[in-house]
Amino acid sequence: MDIVMSLVGVVTLLLIGFALSNNRKAINVRTVGGALLIQAFFAGFVLYVPVGKDILKGVSDAVSSVISYAQAGTSFLFGDLANFKVGFIFAINVLPVIIFFSSLIAVLYYLGIMQWIIRIIGGGLQKALGTSRTESMSATANIFVGQTEAPLVVRPFIATMTQSELFAIMVGGLASIAGSVLAGYAQMGVPIQYLVAASFMAAPGGLLMAKLMHPETEASINEMEDLPDDPDKPANVLDAAASGAASGMHLALNVGAMLIAFVGLIAMINGIIGGVTGWFGLEGITLELILGYIFMPLAFLIGVPWNEALVAGSFIGQKIVVNEFVAYLNFAPYLLDASAEGFKVVAETGAMMSDRTKAIISFALCGFANLSSIAILLGGLGAMAPARRHDLAKLGIRAVIAGSLANLMSATLAGLFLAI
Repeated sequence: MDIVMSLVGVVTLLLIGFALSNNRKAINVRTVGGALLIQAFFAGFVLYVPVGKDILKGVSDAVSSVISYAQAGTSFLFGDLANFKVGFIFAINVLPVIIFFSSLIAVLYYLGIMQWIIRIIGGGLQKALGTSRTESMSATANIFVGQTEAPLVVRPFIATMTQSELFAIMVGGLASIAGSVLAGYAQMGVPIQYLVAASFMAAPGGLLMAKLMHPETEASINEMEDLPDDPDKPANVLDAAASGAASGMHLALNVGAMLIAFVGLIAMINGIIGGVTGWFGLEGITLELILGYIFMPLAFLIGVPWNEALVAGSFIGQKIVVNEFVAYLNFAPYLLDASAEGFKVVAETGAMMSDRTKAIISFALCGFANLSSIAILLGGLGAMAPARRHDLAKLGIRAVIAGSLANLMSATLAGLFLAI
């Protein structure tokens, strides 16, 4: 039954993307079909094939080891507070890891290692899918860096991109997460192997939904032979590490401020909802519960059993309406204890979360596709190509939908191969 439901979910997500397409006749079957096959092949290889599972475990262990090195710097600065002796403290146990990873990635970029990887994977995507080199390279860069950093590899071409190429750049950023943020999620307890797999699946997944919803109808005038030189390249490795740390600190402060604001606002909204519903004798009505009921059918569609779909739907709703950090923060207790109570309905029904559902949710939440990211895209891409701000604003909502569909497709495929 799980296999059948997952297959139904794959087909339904494709139909949703097709229904939302702005030019169904222009859809390139090679691009869409190839992207789906690559996304499915990768999911099957790392989640079902023994050799692939071993490779994913090796990569995940390596990432986990690198994350552990951040502990040295954190312990130096915060002492025993960083060693969980007083419990888990988000600001101390998660945010410093983001700073460390940002610095590390900056060093890898300076040494040319990241560019080498991007050329190989991006070139492969271009040849397999027939997409342009610019959108293929940007999609690949999104595996490792965020939605505003990845387009830097194609910055000189953004102003002259076709509408479809620009949309693909936007969707690629929204369907993925940054490597530094991945480390933060891992510190919250999200399985690293799922985060790594979801990050790689986001590249073909983003192109799949982008080219399904906004197929190419223009001739690309950009001839990108190689990745352009960075005009702001650091002077040396130390400069790269320092500038990366500064960027990471800015990101960490943004994440911290965002969580303070959003978690507080959600608490306020729940207080208002509780006060209003209390007049009618209704208890336990919260924003999380409302989102759970709204997105419950969607959670069931991507393979979550119906008795777990309410809780799963709540997390998916929080990710889209608020952001993925808040969703993962509320999802984290379920990863530590299958009987954790997210809200009263769980306590009343005794619902427990299976390992397969945990995996599906881990994949579904792994992306920047949420409403607040539209402003981030406008600020980041708009600064690189001011003339395209109108196009960015016009495509924003559709890009969030496409990015969300890409995340849900990854989750559905993960659930499919975990059910076999």
